[in-house]
Amino acid sequence: MAAGIIVVRVASTLILTIMALALTACGGTRGGPIAYNPTHFGAPDVPLIAETATEYHLAAGDMVTVRVFNVDSMSGDYQLDGAGRINVPLIGNVPAAGETTDSLAAILTRQLGAKYLASPKVSVVVKEATQKTVTVDGSVTQPGLYPVAGKATLIQIIATAKGTSEGANPKRVVVFRQIEGRREAAAFDLTTIRRGIDPDPVIFAGDIVVVDGNNISAGWKTVLQSLPMVALLTKF
Repeated sequence: MAAGIIVVRVASTLILTIMALALTACGGTRGGPIAYNPTHFGAPDVPLIAETATEYHLAAGDMVTVRVFNVDSMSGDYQLDGAGRINVPLIGNVPAAGETTDSLAAILTRQLGAKYLASPKVSVVVKEATQKTVTVDGSVTQPGLYPVAGKATLIQIIATAKGTSEGANPKRVVVFRQIEGRREAAAFDLTTIRRGIDPDPVIFAGDIVVVDGNNISAGWKTVLQSLPMVALLTKF
């Protein structure tokens, strides 16, 4: 599972790198190599757990895998019940909803070490997530991971992130999505969507939404300068 999380993180880095390349035209305009409103940009594959899994906050119904080093009897899969707890041998019910995998591991380590084990080593990873998320980044007021139940539209997702920030370019919003095993990207113009000229596209759990503008991090600009064009455009 840890290897899977690493792969997702690497893929996310490449996605955002390609995004930065697509957003290099001058602010306030359309442009870049990513097509606007493509007809093939349909529903995604089954979404992965949030691309930075350690930022995911657990919810009731989620399944986590707990590993206690050298204690096989306590290691295994645990599902959060309706009250957001997991039932762990020796400890009993442990509140887990709202915790990240790292914070839950710390809680288990502390409770096991207090009474039962000497210097326990505990790891927690998400096996199945019921609360799906969309990543919103770039020139929005509050970038971050946002839960989405079923489908939402681009306008709704931008509103969830408290809208575009000062210096944003609403004419260039890029959505990244995994379709048939490949990462696909599409660009959208919020100004024409708001006017009813273009449809408001559906955003699915697992999508990454990036708004062009002044708040694109300097780190991605540095990455662009260090990687050749062909590497950025290679599909993965």
